[in-house]
Amino acid sequence: MESQKKVLERLRAAFRSGVTVPHQFRLTQLEALLSLLEDNETQILEALHKDLAKPKFEAVLSEIDLVVNDVCFAISNLHTWMQPTYVGTNLATKLDDCFVRREPLGVVLIIAAWNYPLQLILCPLIGAIAAGNCAILKPSEITSATEKLLSELIPKYLSQECFAVICGGAEETKLLLENRFDHIFYTGSQAVARSILRAAAVHLTPVTLELGGKCPCLLFGRLDIKAAARRLVWAKYFNVGQSCVAPDYVLCTTEMRDALLPAITEALEGFYGSQIQQSEDYGRIVTDRHWERLMELLGKSEGKVVIGGEGAKEEKYIAPTVIVDLQESDALMQEEIFGPILPIITVESLEQGIDFVNQREKPLALYIFSDESQIVNTVLERTSSGGFCSNDGIIHMTLPGLPFGGVGASGMGSYHGRWTFETFSHRRGCMLRGWGLERISMLRYPPYQERNLSWLRWATTAKKKAWGGCSVM
Repeated sequence: MESQKKVLERLRAAFRSGVTVPHQFRLTQLEALLSLLEDNETQILEALHKDLAKPKFEAVLSEIDLVVNDVCFAISNLHTWMQPTYVGTNLATKLDDCFVRREPLGVVLIIAAWNYPLQLILCPLIGAIAAGNCAILKPSEITSATEKLLSELIPKYLSQECFAVICGGAEETKLLLENRFDHIFYTGSQAVARSILRAAAVHLTPVTLELGGKCPCLLFGRLDIKAAARRLVWAKYFNVGQSCVAPDYVLCTTEMRDALLPAITEALEGFYGSQIQQSEDYGRIVTDRHWERLMELLGKSEGKVVIGGEGAKEEKYIAPTVIVDLQESDALMQEEIFGPILPIITVESLEQGIDFVNQREKPLALYIFSDESQIVNTVLERTSSGGFCSNDGIIHMTLPGLPFGGVGASGMGSYHGRWTFETFSHRRGCMLRGWGLERISMLRYPPYQERNLSWLRWATTAKKKAWGGCSVM
């Protein structure tokens, strides 16, 4: 088996040869990635079901079609993205070509999480390819069936000189991070992100961190309670709550909670039937260790279980669970849940709900359910989060035109669509000058004169534009 060092040397040699730079190469690789998805859908679905018991419907939507849409978006827009962006000039540079040129970074490392083991490694790869980079992919070893499939398919469809998959656990990842990369893209936990940053600091490597956090969902004002419950239940229990953008907890008044609970029960029965454990549309927790963590959190909680609460370790099953009467200090409120447990915290007002959110780390996503636009806008303007969506959950991350990423503790940097291309590109400021306007250039040469300084300041200072019909001096 080829060593990590040899793989990296091979990819770096390929990058230095310039093979990844031409538009045609990038396009060919993107089209090959699309073929990988289309040719192997059955195998992909089987691997995802083996790893997470993912229902076909959820796997197609979140793992296959989302990636297909992103790669098609990149193929359609690649030529435009690669064009230089020209910028404005001043009097002293009006004869020059001044533009931003997007150049590939080099050899990048993409480390993916297990909860969406295909999507979370291929979506960053799309941007890395589009931007002209070579890439090493590190799938999660926790979802071993998908990891194995990726290690077989990537070399079959993509250039083996430019792209490689390295498998293994924490030790292999640690060794991998000892090498110098031109960018590291990591999706996962905040704890591991800190070790990624420490490793990257040794080589001054830039990083993108897609993390998580406790994503709040606020329900206030007038709304269709049954529709709200259906959308909340879908967003929370999709992939059994193992989504970084799943609603982690609900904030609402006592009256809203009392109306919401029967609507949640009705939605759950409508989605999964009266025997949820037998439903083919409800997945499983990824490993015994993750199952034990969730059940331990549930056991430590001092809240009242009003829906669900059951679990079966042999199946890694945890029922869709709702808990009320929690305190802020409850175990379920101390860390991201990442499972099918939904705490409902009651507050007296929207103001108190906003304060509750703002007293905590900035989440990856924030949701507000309300028919009142004033309430939606108030929450939007007075909070900060990686993404924002009203009257639904998760959906915002499926649109390629929107950047997806965190802020503060929920991550740094963003991707999807053009944003992934930009993440893996260096924006190089370029100025192509001729020999014209030398009389203006002479003003900057010694011996310095006060009159020349005045002329230069006039020629190079940005002028304020008129605003509101008034001339601004």
